[in-house]
Amino acid sequence: MRSVIVDCAIYRNGRRTEGPADFSEALAEARATGEGFLWIGLHEPTEGEFDLVTSEFGLHPLAVEDALKAHQRPKLEVYDDSLFLVLKPVLYDETTGTVTTGELMLFVGDSFVVTVRHGEGAPLAQVRRRLEEDPEVLRHGPTAVMYAVSDAVVDGYLVVAAQLETDLDELEAEVFAPTGGDTGNTAAGIYHFKRQVVEFRRAVGPLAEPVARLAGAGVPFVHAHAQPFFRDVADHLTRAGEYAEAFDRLLSDILAAHLSQVGVRQNNDLRKISAWAAMVAVPTMIAGVYGMNFAHMPELTTVWGYPAVIAVMAAAVLGLHRMFKRRGWL
Repeated sequence: MRSVIVDCAIYRNGRRTEGPADFSEALAEARATGEGFLWIGLHEPTEGEFDLVTSEFGLHPLAVEDALKAHQRPKLEVYDDSLFLVLKPVLYDETTGTVTTGELMLFVGDSFVVTVRHGEGAPLAQVRRRLEEDPEVLRHGPTAVMYAVSDAVVDGYLVVAAQLETDLDELEAEVFAPTGGDTGNTAAGIYHFKRQVVEFRRAVGPLAEPVARLAGAGVPFVHAHAQPFFRDVADHLTRAGEYAEAFDRLLSDILAAHLSQVGVRQNNDLRKISAWAAMVAVPTMIAGVYGMNFAHMPELTTVWGYPAVIAVMAAAVLGLHRMFKRRGWL
């Protein structure tokens, strides 16, 4: 069990103190004065490893099942003895242009917080360190932890949104460059980027309702004084959601513009091919006529017949070339 425990500590009056290794004793010690709470951090526990935590803290089996299986949408569930909050931290690899989402679950109850992390990108270590450096915030108990974790995750959304915006500007410049970019690579790049935005929206969008509930009244285990702070998180989340929607709309417009450019280039290519085919067809037709094996054909016995036919071919081709040039086909 110790292998999945990332950190475990009792906090009294905003100060960290190391508690007993036994969860029951640690929780009892945290509740003894009424001013402390226990914070346990776990990383990808198995069912057997999580059984002890479940029994000691009285966690609801449905929430435990969600925490173990992962692949959950952001949500907030209220149970008799605890809250269950699911967050999806997001990372963006600018080298590969890929959005990666992790999962972070919080069980918040009377004098305890249990965090369960799946994947990478969860800012728990930084949050715990920052809270431990600010006892005035940490003394507010489990609510402070839930707020700080939510705030860090949502701030991460804004960081990723800024990175996506930078790469999207580069993609837009590539599409609207004079050359139009390479058709195959550009289209593939747009679709790839759109998939990353969809992944980003899956993390951001569903979190709006849980944060709105935390910012309101009537949620157990959430102190009233924390509501303004959760409203601030909700504001940041709204900004992230607006970024995601704007990216999605802009990508759709960029894709439509790119497909239009491709269609125009294809039409131009088709006109050029048609023009050259017409110029080749005229002399081919004339040569075909004079290549027939007829005994009586005009100009066959005259000296000027051959140069006259060549001149007619050249004049016809030159006339067609000038006409297509004026019409923009060449």
